[in-house]
Amino acid sequence: MSGDGPPPTGLEQLRAAAFGPDRQPHIGDVLGMEVVSLAEGAVVFALRAEPRFANYSGTMHGGVCATLLDSVMGCAVHSALGPGLTCTALEIKVNFVRPVVPGGARLVAEGRTIHVGRTIATAEGTVRDERDRLIAHGTGTHLVQPR
Repeated sequence: MSGDGPPPTGLEQLRAAAFGPDRQPHIGDVLGMEVVSLAEGAVVFALRAEPRFANYSGTMHGGVCATLLDSVMGCAVHSALGPGLTCTALEIKVNFVRPVVPGGARLVAEGRTIHVGRTIATAEGTVRDERDRLIAHGTGTHLVQPR
């Protein structure tokens, strides 16, 4: 966004990062994440459980689900921030409920804010498979600071 006018809100920043003409590469590109929806305090991303995400036991590496949850929780918080602010994760907690066999199934992650304060924000997230079964869920604590 140009220097004319007020700084963008967190939601405006996310929309520009996801769809803007000057979009920069990010972690979602590495994993093939798709932005399904962006709203204030809630985001939905999806990705395919590709064979390249397998670990040595033949299931999807847990770090992929953890990264997906980190992304939706952080972006949910970011989407709720006012102009000139950003956030960074202080900690995330991930619970894995069932394994994923990486064969191309679409996983959908939803992130929602729980609390957004002046310096600390919390969020929760879920990852579900194509049959709407819970794969993983988590929570995150984020530091809110000037951009």
